Amino acid sequence: MSTRRGRRPRLLAALGVTAVAALTMSGCSGSPSGGASATGDVTLEFAQWWEPELPQGSLANLIDQFQKANPHVKVKLLSSPFSSDQQQMVADAASGQLPDVLGLDGAWVSDFAKQGAIADLSPLLKADNFSEDQLASEVKVNGKAYMIPAVNFVYPLFVNNDLLKQAGVNKAPTTRSEFLDAAKKISALGGNVKGWALPLDTAVPNGIQNDVMSWVWASGGSMLKDGEPDVTNAQVKSGVDYVKSLYDANVLVPGALTMKEQDKVEKFTNGQVGMVIDSLAHINLIKKNNPSLNFTVAALPSEDGYTGKRGIPYASWGVGISNKSQHKAEAAKLVEFLMSKDTNAQLSNLANGFPGNKTATPDFSKSDPLFKTAFDIYQAGYPANEFTGLPKADQLQRTFDEQLQRTLTGSQSVDQTLSTVQSAWKSIF
Repeated sequence: MSTRRGRRPRLLAALGVTAVAALTMSGCSGSPSGGASATGDVTLEFAQWWEPELPQGSLANLIDQFQKANPHVKVKLLSSPFSSDQQQMVADAASGQLPDVLGLDGAWVSDFAKQGAIADLSPLLKADNFSEDQLASEVKVNGKAYMIPAVNFVYPLFVNNDLLKQAGVNKAPTTRSEFLDAAKKISALGGNVKGWALPLDTAVPNGIQNDVMSWVWASGGSMLKDGEPDVTNAQVKSGVDYVKSLYDANVLVPGALTMKEQDKVEKFTNGQVGMVIDSLAHINLIKKNNPSLNFTVAALPSEDGYTGKRGIPYASWGVGISNKSQHKAEAAKLVEFLMSKDTNAQLSNLANGFPGNKTATPDFSKSDPLFKTAFDIYQAGYPANEFTGLPKADQLQRTFDEQLQRTLTGSQSVDQTLSTVQSAWKSIF
């Protein structure tokens, strides 16, 4: 890649000191970006939001290991926060100027694949005899694998143990009935305390997957049938009916319709809400900001009487390869390195997530015990996020969000909401 416009100045401005040091150490100054030098060395660009969220210098250290094992391949880390990385990726994909290797969010994959911006990974991995059987999952479009989830972050139920005890509830709820009962008792404590928080700001509509559809997946339900929208089925209706029952019971933190995810985390951290569905990645943040908060994590409550495995929502740090890369073979080697058993275990430990290589074993010896609890929940159920790989995933959630808000505020029924969402989604698929 050598002709991408506009990206590098902004991204290099976002690079941390460690990343700059890594570039210097990699000795990449002798060849043009992404091109091959006179000696045959190749320089890859690896754009991601991971480095700013990992311990300082840790991603650069992993890249150093890769470069030592592949001395003819140099790697430039292009790092920026997730929000600006997303904007840049979308622009680069539209203009055919993506970097060689890129961190991917599952919500981007369908659109990028349809644009021809990202490569089918399977032929590249097979050419290098890398077994896809060791991967926990792949994100596919029309049967082709375009993204490999490198690190998975699950969303269990976070429970404030002290509020639960004050409310007279002796254990974390395991069913919808138990959850509603606990939420009512916590809300009855008074003050500014409520049982649950539901972030539905339409600007960032991920509350639909994390806080609404999670109730459906936790009981084995699905919003799809044969890969097409199936939003009006009984399982989705039951889940949305339940969310409305929580809203009508007045157990939600006020302001749900304009609340963002960070607001939910802040309310839980401050002890203003008894239970939230939240990312495991926030455990350390919560403990840092409120060391005295007594909380645990638990499996998401299911429908009463449900005995099957419980889906647990998750988000991933995915990795893919630009379809326009001049060095796909070398890019595949970097992907294989990141997904190899030992490296993937290191990466997931650094990120406080779970490995994308199912043969990698997380090291919980130096982490908070809640990570081991969450891993046991994860292993007992299955990762569930049906928005991953769907076209215009953010728009799908926003449409659902807008219609759900009408139901919660009483201007239309649950059936009307789901019927409207079904029609809108069909037009997108």
